[in-house]
Amino acid sequence: MTGDTVERRHSLFPDFNDWFNREFPGLPGWRPGGAAHSIPVEVTGGDGAYVLRAELPGMDPDDVTVTVEDNLLTVSAEHTGSDEDKEHSEFRYGSFRRTVRLPGTIPAEAVEASCKDGILTVRVPMPEERAGTRRTVPVRRADEEARS
Repeated sequence: MTGDTVERRHSLFPDFNDWFNREFPGLPGWRPGGAAHSIPVEVTGGDGAYVLRAELPGMDPDDVTVTVEDNLLTVSAEHTGSDEDKEHSEFRYGSFRRTVRLPGTIPAEAVEASCKDGILTVRVPMPEERAGTRRTVPVRRADEEARS
């Protein structure tokens, strides 16, 4: 994989949570205890940067954490419910987490994140990968090195 293209799979960027948080047949909505809800994301690349947009409706930006490590970008958040009795609710409460793998080491100090209207936007400028360079290395005679 080169630095300017993203490896294509069934999902643009596979999520580690997708491997473990799938619903089991016959158990709709079942999730392992302590499992985080997955965050819907879209990732675009071009002009030397990747942009991750994540849906976080109703989330306060102060409750959202973005971390980078090597080539992994992780968005996590916590959404707490009210103590009010509800007759019906389809809201999701608890921990939310999504990790995506980018095709190169992320320059952590250059990552920027902002949130507006429930959409988190993370911009990751990726350094240009240097194309393989070729050069001819001069070979000196060993006896010339010994005299120097």
